[in-house]
Amino acid sequence: MTVSAPQQAGIASQASEDERHLSVVVVGAGLSGVAAAVKLEKAGITDYLVLEKSARVGGVWRENTYPGCGVDIPAPVYSFSFNPNPQWRSNFALQPELLSYIEETVDKFGVRSKISMHTELIEAAWSEDRRRWVLDTTQGTMVAQHVIFAAGPITEPKTPELPGIDGFAGEIFHSARWNHDVDLTGKRVAVVGTGASAVQFIPEIQPDVAQLYVFQRTPAWVVPRLDFPFPRMAQWVFGRVPAVQNAFRHLLDVVLRTLTLAMRRERTARLLNPIGTRWLAAQVPDPELRASLTPDFTSGCKRLLLSNTYLPALTKPGVELIPHALVAVDGQSVVAADGTRREVDVIIFGTGFDVSHPPIASRIRGRDGRLLSEKWAKSPEAYLATTTPGAPNAYIMLGPNILVYNSFLGLAENQLDYVIDGLTKAEQQGIEVLEVREEPFRAFNDAVQKGLAPTVFNNGGCSSYYLDTDGKNFAAWPWSTGSLRRRLARFDLENYAVRPYRHSPSAHSTGKSS
Repeated sequence: MTVSAPQQAGIASQASEDERHLSVVVVGAGLSGVAAAVKLEKAGITDYLVLEKSARVGGVWRENTYPGCGVDIPAPVYSFSFNPNPQWRSNFALQPELLSYIEETVDKFGVRSKISMHTELIEAAWSEDRRRWVLDTTQGTMVAQHVIFAAGPITEPKTPELPGIDGFAGEIFHSARWNHDVDLTGKRVAVVGTGASAVQFIPEIQPDVAQLYVFQRTPAWVVPRLDFPFPRMAQWVFGRVPAVQNAFRHLLDVVLRTLTLAMRRERTARLLNPIGTRWLAAQVPDPELRASLTPDFTSGCKRLLLSNTYLPALTKPGVELIPHALVAVDGQSVVAADGTRREVDVIIFGTGFDVSHPPIASRIRGRDGRLLSEKWAKSPEAYLATTTPGAPNAYIMLGPNILVYNSFLGLAENQLDYVIDGLTKAEQQGIEVLEVREEPFRAFNDAVQKGLAPTVFNNGGCSSYYLDTDGKNFAAWPWSTGSLRRRLARFDLENYAVRPYRHSPSAHSTGKSS
């Protein structure tokens, strides 16, 4: 964005000489951050910078390198809409291929020069006097009119605090920070957790270890992973006739949207239970083990797990399922809630992420000087998963109550279209500050909670990470995927408090040429 001379003079009166001024700062160069850069460029908004704390783009697909790591959404759907990839090796892509795809996208669309590597946001604070965000980073101070926080909801691993763990002499690590220097061959390994990551890496490490103990607090529904390789002929057709791949992508999207619709009512989600039951019966012949792996809640109440190899891995010699939570470590022994003790050499936590307290919230200080993490202490809330009162000109990617059974990347793109429409409207109408009003914010969130009441997420008989300690669902979207996309298709300026520029700039602040 081009900041006019009158604006610049007003800002400079309170600015130091070493500040860098930008119209838009994007925090994070994962999938959402890369999509933001490309979409800003396409909209003609060029005065922006993407901050990336690491030396490499990729976000979650850079950080997670555990064996078998991959996406559980079909790759043709889990792709940038502006950069379909005809060369996916199979229907479900693995981490190395996904990371390469992200890096290829950065170079293909020429946005690498707009990414500042080794630049970590320490804190972003809104200055009411300056009507700007002041960002303290490891590369100095930056001042931005708008900030897109694209750090993602699954960035910091959650590791339980267990009595005695500090005295464990073996190796300990989380799946999201896999220690590739540890050779698991012939080791006794305890895996804590049976979520989406664990079901991927357990079958990979099982053949190498001497003994594998899997601590399962609660069983989850496991359904077939409909994976298959794309033959070279299919890749050739996808590349030469993009309409074919687009049609396949649309078909997969329809399947996922139908699944989301099923989750809107517990009684319809219950119709999926036989799929999981039959899959379990086909893969686990032992009735006692099968009983321990059978959930007592409705499919979809917790995240569905897609795997063809996890359940068979639990039936192998040298593998023991311990159907209880790990509660303590005593020397070289791990102790389950029922008192079961096993001596191990390595502990691997597959315990996911603390999505109820997004780490980025502790680095955003709003108009009243409070951290967003303080306002979100019990659970996060936002308007259309994107904006929140008290944080003007701030946009959160993949915020609260956006979860559906579909591609997170697609949802992030929908959000970015919403945000960029807002920036464009602000430029056209001479608006300097946008802030969602309290009334529509509260009405929206009340409607979301009311809409979630009959869903399987709230009414399926389980306790999931979707719910806070009071049982409030801060994660899921209660309606159809189509309704979410329609809500994000237009920036509803009428629901925002707006403030015009204090001066009359010749070029407003979206970086477009006037």
